[in-house]
Amino acid sequence: MTGLLAAAAVAIALVAAVVDWLMTHWWILIATGMLTLLAGGGWLYQRRQRARWDAVRAQGLRYGLAQLDALHHARFEEAVRDLMRRDGCRDAIRVGGGGDLGADVKATDPYGRRWVIQCKHRRNGLAGFAVGTPDLQVLNGTARQVHGADIAVIVTNGRVTAPAVAFAKQQHLHVVDRHTLAVWASGSRPLWELLHAVPPPRRPTTLS
Repeated sequence: MTGLLAAAAVAIALVAAVVDWLMTHWWILIATGMLTLLAGGGWLYQRRQRARWDAVRAQGLRYGLAQLDALHHARFEEAVRDLMRRDGCRDAIRVGGGGDLGADVKATDPYGRRWVIQCKHRRNGLAGFAVGTPDLQVLNGTARQVHGADIAVIVTNGRVTAPAVAFAKQQHLHVVDRHTLAVWASGSRPLWELLHAVPPPRRPTTLS
């Protein structure tokens, strides 16, 4: 008990000494507070500036077909994600990889519609293997049932077979072939303006 009392007395004396010192050197508290505010303000300013520059870069994002052809397939998926972000889909993410169940990119557009995109990159462009009906069947089997898509899309920098195009139309899927990809990637029009028969907006927006 005596030891506890002694320790308490020492602690009280230390606290009193610190308070007395701070009262004597009050300007240090003010200076510290001002420095903290300045540092916090600088951090917020830099964060906002980064957000502004990211938005500017996204708005100006462009790709040529030669650039897209040269990408690794994973980078191609990232390019598609970034184009969706450019179009205003702030939550666009790349989910491609093993076990993606047919979804390489997911996004919600400004109209509230959920997009599920499967990417088929061909390093040789039109000379590569054509996207066929089996590729569309995978998308058709998972996009709506598994991923909750309103709009299911397959994007390729290569060719798409005629039966695959017919199957996509029958199943209300959307095909972005090399020609459509070139227009989308090099321009400023959002993807939904380049596709036919997209569903109506889910909710009213400033864009609708």
